[in-house]
Order: sequence, then structure tokens, then C-alpha cells
Amino acid sequence: MSETRKPRNLWGTLVLLVFLIMLSAGILMMVMAFIVIKLNLAGIVRLRLPWMVIIAALTSILIGTVITALTGRKILAPITSLSDATQEIAKGNFNVELGYENHRVRELGEMAVNFNKMARELAGIETLRGDFVANVSHEFKTPIAAIEGYASLMQSDDLTAEERKDYSRLIMESTKQLSSLSSNILRLSKLENQELVPELDEFDLAEQLRQALLLLEPQWSEKQLELDIELAPARIRGSEELLMQIWFNLLANAIKFTAPGGSIAIALTADADAVRVRIADTGIGMSEEVQKHIFEKFYQGDRSRSREGNGLGLALVRRILDLSGGAIRVESAPGAGAAFTVELPRG
Repeated sequence: MSETRKPRNLWGTLVLLVFLIMLSAGILMMVMAFIVIKLNLAGIVRLRLPWMVIIAALTSILIGTVITALTGRKILAPITSLSDATQEIAKGNFNVELGYENHRVRELGEMAVNFNKMARELAGIETLRGDFVANVSHEFKTPIAAIEGYASLMQSDDLTAEERKDYSRLIMESTKQLSSLSSNILRLSKLENQELVPELDEFDLAEQLRQALLLLEPQWSEKQLELDIELAPARIRGSEELLMQIWFNLLANAIKFTAPGGSIAIALTADADAVRVRIADTGIGMSEEVQKHIFEKFYQGDRSRSREGNGLGLALVRRILDLSGGAIRVESAPGAGAAFTVELPRG
């Protein structure tokens, strides 16, 4: 088993290098002087002392320069690699990596670690940007194509009043989908570029959950869903507006994926440090693979219901919880419904 070497400090390495060069030059001068004196070379070649000193000094300088060039090149090699890698980053190539994270000089090793971390983050951001643009284009294209298609059909003089009314309804639905998509993209973009939750207020979380259920009453009444509500009294400090979006999205999803006549359970529990909200439904459920991706932007596990959403709701929920210091977990299985549990600090 090889012994792990402790990294050196860069300043200490440079000081040690200069010291060794000076020590080597001094030892060399002493050796040369000893040889000259011992063998009486000065008398043989008829050199005077000043010339002897000059020759020894020049020889020492030459050897010191060679040593400095060789060792300095080794120390500067990582910096040269960094310069080349930086140029690649500037060209848009984020698949570069510095290979000296375990360098003997601590600062150079840390520089490599931080650079590689930066390159990976930039590569991830670039991938997300590309996916975001592609997804936004696709999501806008679908309702726009629907609006164009139904508007063209409405130009026909042979349409019945019922058909015309049906096409108008479909155009309105596609328009609402576009409006919702635009609003959610702007909202998510704003949240991703802020690190603090604005306008913190103390409010009754149980009452907020009741308000969210009332706003969604037309949807769950239409499907004749049974509601099982257990809300313990709980006051928390947070952004009332942002947290309302969490409950609205989770409840809307539970309603959407639950068949008519099913049930939804909403439970709120609290202790001294945190509150927990569990929203469980008897809907279609999710596979483990779907659960891995549901908080990603534009991801929709059930593509057959894409007309009813745009895959941004749960991404918004996750971002709001990140900003609020909260967490969310999901329990589900195909055909067995889904249960989302949200945990939030009390303030």
C-alpha cells in the first residue's frame, strides 16, 4: 500500500527551490575551490584568485540556471495546462479536464479541482440550456399548431354550429395552455435566478390548504372525488404566495391523475421545528423510472395527458422548496396512487 504524500504549500515550495539552488551553487563553489587548492591548479594554469572566483561564480550561475529551468518548467506545466484549458472553455468546449488534482503542490491541486468542477457545472448548464430551448420550442409548437389547425377548419362554410362551437373551445384550451406555459416559464426563470424568498410572513398553513382546495373545487367536484382532510393547527413563517403554488400544483396533479369516484387525502402535522403536508391520491401511480424524473422541467410521465399540463408544475414546487429550506419526497407504484410529502421549517 503506497503512502499518501502530504501536499506542499506553493510559497513554501518556491522558497525551498530557491534555497536548494543557492545551496547547490554554494556547494559547487566550495568543491571547485577545494579542488583548485588541493591540486594547485591555479599555479598550473597560472590563474589569479579574482579569475578563479569569476569562473566559479559563472559556473555556479550556469548550473543554477539549468536547475531553475528544469524545476520551474515542472512547476509551471500545470499553469500552462490551465491556460490551454481556459482557451477551450472560451471556445465553448466544456469537456476539458485538468489531470493533476492530486498534485504535490496544494494550491495547484486545488486549482485543478476547482477548474474541473467549474467545467462540469458549465457543461451541465449548457446541456440544460439546450434541453430547455428544445423543450420550450416543442411545447409552444403543439398548441400553436392546434390553434392554426382548428382556425383553418373554422374557415369552412359547411360547419355546423356544434362543430364551430367545439373548434372554438379547443382553440381556447390551446390558448390557455400557451398562456400557462408562458407564465410558468417566466415564474420558474425568476425563481432560478434568486437565492432568497421575498416577503416572509407568518400565516396559518391549515387555512391556506383549505383555500387551495376551494380554488380547485370545480375540478374535484366534477370528478366526484372524496376528500379526506386532517389539518392540525400550524402557523409558519414563509412566502404565502410561493407556498400556495406548491399546494395548488400538488392538489391539481392529484385531481388530474385520479379517476372519477376516487379519493384524495390531505394531512397536515406539525412539531416544534417543522410542518409536514401529505397529499395522497388513488390515481394511476408512477413507476420508479418516472419518479426519478418528475421534478425535471418539461418532464411528463403520462404523455397522453400532455394537453392538461406542461411539465413545469413539479419543477416549480422543487425550486420553491429549495428556496424555502424545505424538502419533498414521493411514494408511488403503478396503479397504486401517489403520495407527496412536503416538509417545511416553521420559520
